[in-house]
Amino acid sequence: MIDTDRITGAARAFGGTVQSSVGDLAGSNRHAIEGRLREAHGTAENLYGQAKDAVRHAADEISDHAAEAYDRSRAYAWEGHQTSVAWPHASLLVAGLAGFGLGLLVSKL
Repeated sequence: MIDTDRITGAARAFGGTVQSSVGDLAGSNRHAIEGRLREAHGTAENLYGQAKDAVRHAADEISDHAAEAYDRSRAYAWEGHQTSVAWPHASLLVAGLAGFGLGLLVSKL
């Protein structure tokens, strides 16, 4: 005759072993997954910091170039102003020629 109590006990023991093994496996995988997530988070923070530094560096360089361009244009404008004050007739002649050229251009349209 089949001893159902013994089979039931063995099945329960086997189920407990399987459940324990799955729990251990899931637990060890959980720790591995958490470790990888922490590693990915650290990498993402590192990349974010590098990108932020690169943007800040680029902005500083652009600001420096803009300041240099502004200073040069201001110097050229001042030089042009000084030249026009020193040679007012030449300035009037250039302005007249520019106006005449624009007038010709507009009249051809």
